[in-house]
This record gives sequence, structure tokens and C-alpha cells, in this order.
Amino acid sequence: MAAENSHGAAAVGTDQTCAICLEDPTDPLHLPCGHSFCDGCLNEWRSRYGEEEEMKRKCPICRARIPPSKEMVATLHAYRVQKQLLEKNNDTSSLRYYDAYHLLKEAEERVGSDWDGVTVLEDNNDKPPVVMPDYIAKAIGKGDIKSVVKWINANRREDRANAALIADTASIPVLSAATTCGQLALMTHLLQLGANVDGRTIFGGTAISYAFKGKEDLNEKVRLLLSWGASFFPGRECSREDSISEARNYGHHEVARLLESELGGRRCEVVGLSERPELNGKTCVADEYLPASDQYKVTLENKAKEELLLGPSNLKRRDRTPEDCGYYLEFKNGRAVRHDFDSSEDCRAFVTALNGGEARPVVTEEAEAAAERAAAELLAELGLDDSPKDLANSDGQVKKSKKNVGGQSVRLP
Repeated sequence: MAAENSHGAAAVGTDQTCAICLEDPTDPLHLPCGHSFCDGCLNEWRSRYGEEEEMKRKCPICRARIPPSKEMVATLHAYRVQKQLLEKNNDTSSLRYYDAYHLLKEAEERVGSDWDGVTVLEDNNDKPPVVMPDYIAKAIGKGDIKSVVKWINANRREDRANAALIADTASIPVLSAATTCGQLALMTHLLQLGANVDGRTIFGGTAISYAFKGKEDLNEKVRLLLSWGASFFPGRECSREDSISEARNYGHHEVARLLESELGGRRCEVVGLSERPELNGKTCVADEYLPASDQYKVTLENKAKEELLLGPSNLKRRDRTPEDCGYYLEFKNGRAVRHDFDSSEDCRAFVTALNGGEARPVVTEEAEAAAERAAAELLAELGLDDSPKDLANSDGQVKKSKKNVGGQSVRLP
């Protein structure tokens, strides 16, 4: 017979179904009361049906208390430290203190006054993220992408694309840090390596919310993240509504209009197009929504970059993934080389060959230096500045870089 816990409920084994969806649990969470739920089901129940804070902390079945998550507790401690530091510096009349005070109050309400201060709800992500060394974190701020990429690729067994920077008490995903600094090439490279586009800090922020902290290249950053499937979450600074308001406050009305539409900025697949059936199955990016005609201006993902006007019924969202990224940004000799393709099948074949095909030759420092000298000589012959901010295309031609939508052109240090 199953053992009973302190609440008198029988302990639930891992083979039990989720008590909310009644299916095999996905990322199951086992509560101290003995009931088990899918992680997503429990979060949805707490946000949709637990209208009162007290109800959000109760098991949906037996109403036993649900301990706060590690994220909730970490957020609580972080806001307490932030508030205490401001008080220590006698900075109690500033807007920063006002925000810290109210954010701490919200965190305390979410945790609840009846929390014992010890028990936390164990999640299924017990493996902590790789911590990025300080010198690499500083390289991001300086724009030294070459050093960052070299560190990430030095150990592919570690999930360095999802490494965390430790700033004060905050653990910040490297993608969010790169987004704040406006490093579009690094952002693309991280996403191609499997960085979680929705990876959250202990404050709940994601890369797309961090896009508004560094106001430069906001349009390009937001479009890039949307094409990779960036989501919005309830809460301060993380919701779609707050992002739209933030964009308008800083005069980025184009970004605001993009966020207001359902598919704006998203990567999509063309479907049900009877006028040009050869385009069905092709991928594109929805650049702009035209409300007057209820159509999207889209750009096909091929070398010709053909532009079309398509209705929502002819577009099916198809987010970029590391295996199906639409185009590929490769780093060679400190420069970013963009590979474009005429079909997503060609792109997937390229990525497969790059990651799991023939072994790539090891590049020694001597060979890299020789390649740098050869590149400098080529640039001199072309009458161009020997600057690593130039961008080479997949044909080996060197172009002066300029900022454009979706990573068309990128700047490197």
C-alpha cells in the first residue's frame, strides 16, 4: 500500500496521470500533498482559475498549500536585497526605490505570508545553467563577439548557449545580455546553438523584454526574436501590452504596430495559396500588417527575397529552430558569414552537414592568423577598410555592413 504523507494523502508515483488534464504528465510536479500535475497544467490553473492569491497557493484537488517555486523565492530575495541596498545608500525617494518597494510587495504576495521560509516546490530542471566567466561577460559589453563565440564553441558538451551571467544577485541568460547590448550577430549565433528564446531571469524577464533596455537596434532585435518564436508573459515588462507601450513611449511606432498584429515579425509557412501553388510550403517573414486590407507584407526566405501580400489564412506560423533556421550565420576568422538558401530543405541539409556530417578541420592559431592576413590583403585590394565590421556573404564577397531587418546585415567588433 502506498505510504501516506503528512497531509494524509497517498504519495503519488511518477506513473500517475495529471489530475488536471487526466493524461500522462509532462514535466510532472509532485506536490507535498501527494497530488501530481503537469508543470504547464498547474501554471495555467494558477493563472487562469486561481483568481485570488490565496487560491493560487492551494492544490486544485485537496486545497493543501503549494510551496513557492525556486524562481519565486529567488525573485523575492533579489528584490529584498535591491531594496536594502537602496536604503543603505539613503536612496529612498527615487523612482528606483519606488519600483523596488512595489515589486517586493508583489513578490511577497505571490509567495504568501504563511510560507515557512524553507520549503520550495522542486522543479524538473535540477541542472543549473553554466556560469559565464566574468571576462567573457565583459567581452559582450565591449562588443568582442569573437571571444564570446570562441568560448561558447570551446566546449559543445556544455550548454553554453544558455549560460548565465551573474550580476549582483541576478542570473541573466546570455541571450538576454546580448540583446541588451544590441549584438545581433551573437543573438543569432546563440539561437542557432539552441539558446532558449524564452529563457527567464529570476525577475521573470526574457530576451524580448530586455530588447527595450538597450534602445539601439530595437526594431532589428524584436524582429529577430519574434521570428524565433519569442513569447510574452503576464506581469510587469513581460506582457505584449507593456512592450507595445514601451515601444510607443520611446517613439518606436513601427515596433508597436508590429507587436499589435498576430503574425507581425513572425516566420511563417505559405499555405493554401491557389494563385501561386508553387509557393505553398515555402517560408517567409511577415514584415508588416496592413489593417486596411487585412494582409501582411511578407518576404520569402529565398535568395531572391521576393515580397508578397498575403492574407492571414495563407500564413501558418513556423518559428525558426536550430534545425530549421531559414538562413545560417557562420563565424569565420572573426567575421560573420551569412548563408541564404532557396528552400528550408536546403537550409536544413546545410545545418545537418555542418553539425553532424563530415568532420570540420581544426583551425590552428597560425592558420587563423594567416587567414586574417589574407582577408586584410583582399580588403586592401578592394579599397575597403580592414574592419571586422564587414560582412561576407556565402559566395565569399565582402560587403560593407549595414543594419537591416532579421539579421540581413550585422555588425561585428
